[in-house]
Amino acid sequence: MRKILAIMILGLTVLVSGLAFTAHAADTKIGFVDIDKAANDSEEGKKAVSGLKDFMASKQAAINEKGKAIEKMKADLEKQAAIISPDAKRTKLEELERSERDFQRMRSDVNAELERKRRELTESIYKEIIEVVDKVGQEGKYDAIFPIQSILSGNKSLDLTDTIIKRYNELKVSKASSKK
Repeated sequence: MRKILAIMILGLTVLVSGLAFTAHAADTKIGFVDIDKAANDSEEGKKAVSGLKDFMASKQAAINEKGKAIEKMKADLEKQAAIISPDAKRTKLEELERSERDFQRMRSDVNAELERKRRELTESIYKEIIEVVDKVGQEGKYDAIFPIQSILSGNKSLDLTDTIIKRYNELKVSKASSKK
């Protein structure tokens, strides 16, 4: 009899705890944000992407010029191969190999510089966006705001991405105007 009574009390306790949890869960306010979209669609993100494209375009012109010079060296070497001395041919081959190594190094350096610039720009944007998310969370009394990448399924009304983009843009405008 005592075992049955203990089991019934335990069951009732679990049931009441479950109901209390359900009632508390109904009061929970959550949201989610697509941080990548917020970074890319914000005005600051668009400027960063544009700046990176401009940087890459300027560097790409130099890379293309160097590539054309190497192609010209190869074509000249092929044309002259039958009529130049073996020593001159070897010298031209060494020069071509050196130019190709320089070209590969140049491409590698440009890629590394582009990656460094991208990282610098995106780190500051992401940091500021996360600060805006925190502020929106506090002001809206959210219990939790999750990155959209961790949400398998959710109500679209919980998506705060557009709000975050708007607030971030407003923050950047107000910072720019206060500097003037």
